[in-house]
Amino acid sequence: MMNGSPKKTRKTVIVSPSPIVAEGLKSLLAGSGSEFAVCGTFDEPEGFFERAPLLRPDLILIDPVVFDFQRRKSVRSYFDSYPQATLVAVVYGFIEPETLKQFHGSVLIYDDGHKIIRKLRQAVDERGAETEPAGEGYELTDREREILVSVAKGMTNKEIADVHHISVHTVISHRKNITRKTGIKTVSGLTVYALLNNLIDYSEIE
Repeated sequence: MMNGSPKKTRKTVIVSPSPIVAEGLKSLLAGSGSEFAVCGTFDEPEGFFERAPLLRPDLILIDPVVFDFQRRKSVRSYFDSYPQATLVAVVYGFIEPETLKQFHGSVLIYDDGHKIIRKLRQAVDERGAETEPAGEGYELTDREREILVSVAKGMTNKEIADVHHISVHTVISHRKNITRKTGIKTVSGLTVYALLNNLIDYSEIE
């Protein structure tokens, strides 16, 4: 039996000058089910930018070498039109640390399939936590309600991260959003909130 809720399908684009790398990633993602659906592969950024308005990808896997050295320092500026997209670097050689900071995550072509999928999920989750709109009232997202229930059950950030298959950093980001939306800063206060909103039963509280 699988834990957690079904994964949302993420429209994925691959930008790499290497046909072997591009096809390898495409095959790997196809084998992961519908979670990461490849909607386009390009050997250079210009081709991607021409099609991007039609593709509207959620995830962009891109080889940093497609940008020349000077342009690598402002990679994100090229993707300003896609503020919700997660940028992940595909690395198979030395890339300057300053360049990698421009991406939301990175995968090595030497990583096994499970590790690559795990890294992609983490990058997408953390990106989602960063870009969640502010000032949307007090309505919690489904994921935030899941995290709130876990907090009310007395779980640590590490335990919550393990149960929901996300990073501790993402758990902390969700908890900040929960506090911002509810105005409640203490675990006991959040527990009462969860009880009053029928998110949890008294029998589930340790």
